[in-house]
Order: sequence, then C-alpha cells, then structure tokens
Amino acid sequence: MFSGIVAAVGRITSSKPHGDGLRLRVEAPGLGMDDVAIGDSIAVQGVCLTVVAKQDDAFEADVSRATLEVTHGLEQSREVNLEKSLRLADRIGGHLVAGHVDGVATVAAFDDLGGSTRMVVEVPPGLARFIARKASVAVDGVSLTTNAVDGSRFEVNVIPHTLSATTLRTLRAGSRVNVEVDLLARYVDRLLQK
Repeated sequence: MFSGIVAAVGRITSSKPHGDGLRLRVEAPGLGMDDVAIGDSIAVQGVCLTVVAKQDDAFEADVSRATLEVTHGLEQSREVNLEKSLRLADRIGGHLVAGHVDGVATVAAFDDLGGSTRMVVEVPPGLARFIARKASVAVDGVSLTTNAVDGSRFEVNVIPHTLSATTLRTLRAGSRVNVEVDLLARYVDRLLQK
C-alpha cells in the first residue's frame, strides 16, 4: 500500500528482457535505500514493484508482461516517481493507493493557471465509471483530487509543489499516464454486480 505522495524522482537506467517481462534498474538517489530490503515494494510511476536487488542509491525490480500491458513508460529510460510502501505508523497524506494500475490514459489539456496547473485526463471508457467528482485518483502514482468529471474525462488542479516534486512537470497535452482509480470505487462496483 502507498499514499500517492511521491518521495523522490528517480530514473530507469536499464530495461532488459527477463522471462515474459522486463528487469528494471532504477536509480533512486533521493529515496533513501537504507531501510529497503529485498522483497520490499516500491511504487515506480504508480506501479507496485518488488525489489529483487539493491545498491546504495539504486534497485532492480521485475515487471511482468501482465503489468506491461496495462501501464506506460516502464520499458524506457526516463524519470519516474518513486514511493516506498507504507508502514502501519505512517501518515497517509494522499489516499490509499495499491500500486495496481488500472490503465493508461491520455492528458487532454495541461494549462498553467498561474497559481496551479489544470490537467484534464481522458481515461479508457471502461474506467470512467470509477471516477467521481471530489474523489481520489492516482496519476503516475501521484494522489490527486478530481474537480470535475465529464464522460471519460476528469479534471484536477496540480499545485506548484506537486509539479516540482514529481514527473507531472513533464506532461503536456497528448502525454500518456498511468491511472489507478480509488480502491473503494472498485469494491463498490464489484458489490453492485452481485
């Protein structure tokens, strides 16, 4: 479990075939690897990955084909948002995030409003029903609150601190992002299907 509060921005430095998926090497100089052990979970761009090897300021993780099919950006060298998994005593500054990405969405608008940035995201039609106004959503692992929902699009405002501390600062209209809907919405949907 994660909170969607990004702890550091790292970089995928290698992505090599491994089984049916990939093995990633992620440089994470600002994350603090002292308390990370083999087997721990770290969210990488919103994706929960298991540490299989570690160094002082880097770690390696395997990504399955199933994960690659519903995510974006793990197969390339790039900056990524990083967050260690929560401990029971941690504050939850964002919302509960599982790190199980539901799909890839497209940024429809990314407008600087002066004091914040308005981001409109278009999700695949199958995910739209899980997103509600004033609810939580994780975009590339960042916990955000929706301000408006219109069909398969939702709108959020991103404050300057969040922009500067995450990879959201690199987004533009047309960018692809990983989206995880709120956990509660998934369970409510499942219960209503019965």
